[in-house]
Amino acid sequence: MPVAIITGASKGLGRALGAALAGRGWDLVVDARSAGPLEEAARELRRGGARVVALPGDVTDAAHRAELVAAARDLGGLDLLVNNASVLGAEPLVRLEEHALDGLRAALEVNAVAPLGLVQEALPLLRVSSVFETSGPSPYIGDSDDHIGTEAHKSTGGAVLNISSDAAAEAYETWGGYGAAKAALDQLSAVLAVEEPGLRVWWVDPGDMRTDLYAAAVPGDDGSGRPLPGTVVPALLRLLDAGAASGRYAAPGLLDGAR
Repeated sequence: MPVAIITGASKGLGRALGAALAGRGWDLVVDARSAGPLEEAARELRRGGARVVALPGDVTDAAHRAELVAAARDLGGLDLLVNNASVLGAEPLVRLEEHALDGLRAALEVNAVAPLGLVQEALPLLRVSSVFETSGPSPYIGDSDDHIGTEAHKSTGGAVLNISSDAAAEAYETWGGYGAAKAALDQLSAVLAVEEPGLRVWWVDPGDMRTDLYAAAVPGDDGSGRPLPGTVVPALLRLLDAGAASGRYAAPGLLDGAR
């Protein structure tokens, strides 16, 4: 069975993606900072028969990252790494003139440095994955999604899915610290795609979602009309099913293309 690591998997998009992959027969290594909610999520994921290893911890801790990859190795390897864990850096969000520098450092550590650290730890397993049976080296394609499903030659190599944000590319008042951290993640993803042409590297703006993160960011906003995280999962599965080329994607566009 294919194996995925998903960080920030106790709720929101991470938990929803985990449920979808478990339903498809994937085995999972899941992580979150709070042990109780993570184990509750893991119990739910195991109901369909998936092997699920739940490891509470902080992704900024190198020892924890090594533990996640070791667990994947014990399950048989690693085919998909999902860097989903994220922090805002300020709750609620504030203008840059008020943004605590320690908060910005924390956002960079969790949203950019830790994902790179986990990629570095996971590369030996990802490079030998055989989850994709199509195409040779996956081209770097920037912001276009016209290429989905265009590969044609057999290759080895797994996938890295980094959850980004439109705040990485657009200037929204009060979103500067978080957006800067996600922009750093985008650039790291783009360079990784060039340096590791045998892998699929996807950095995805999931679009608007009703999450605890958004509620903490803008507590005065009524988020009840925002889509639930589960509505984004089909967009992520489309990338996986197509073995799509490396690049930046927006989930709304992927969903429109699937209709």
